[in-house]
Amino acid sequence: MNSCFSAENLYRVWDSVTIDFSFTAEKGTMTVIVGRSGSGKSSVLRLIAGLEQFSVRSDGRTPVITLNGRDITHLAPGKRGIGMVFQNHALFNHLSVADNVAYGLRCTGVHAAEARKSAEEYLSLFGLAGFGARRPGTLSGGEAQRVSLARTLIMQPSLVLFDEPLSALDAPLRKKLAADIRGSQKREGFTGIFVTHDIAEAKAVADRIILMKAGKMQWQGGPEDFSEDMID
Repeated sequence: MNSCFSAENLYRVWDSVTIDFSFTAEKGTMTVIVGRSGSGKSSVLRLIAGLEQFSVRSDGRTPVITLNGRDITHLAPGKRGIGMVFQNHALFNHLSVADNVAYGLRCTGVHAAEARKSAEEYLSLFGLAGFGARRPGTLSGGEAQRVSLARTLIMQPSLVLFDEPLSALDAPLRKKLAADIRGSQKREGFTGIFVTHDIAEAKAVADRIILMKAGKMQWQGGPEDFSEDMID
């Protein structure tokens, strides 16, 4: 496997579950972690992103996270080269849609006009041409989530983490946005890790599926080999 991402010995103890998880992801593919609520799948993403702290293991093993050959285990979240899309789009209501998308570029020193031009291009990629001057409060749930995707991908991260980004949407819209995410992943060529409890959604976006139960990997394979009865 041409692995560009590796997570070894991810370990976190909660009252309800103990996460003990290792996996790799091939460059330019989408790995989907499927599990019931409380299985620990979202915590895996947060550990990778540096948003949660690891627990100390009694056996002395330590976590190691590498991305494109670089050890990012102890880097600050903003230094890891990772983008993240959440269930809650978390847009800034006081900014226009275009300024939301351009926000990361502006924070890295890109000139306002150049950042705005890039923002409009990314909005067009997600079917939101002409939405740049609007405010987030005027958007539907699906539109806001597409803005969130554009805001993440405009930074061209090597790795994108998707934390159940479609779970708050209705079924027809979930299907459409799953196709949008898959299309953007193929177009942009980023490596993705996507967590969900929805089997159809997992199969729609995945190159590989990992089944997670009680904090541990139970199975991995291609989407064509995964069935709903495996999750129970």
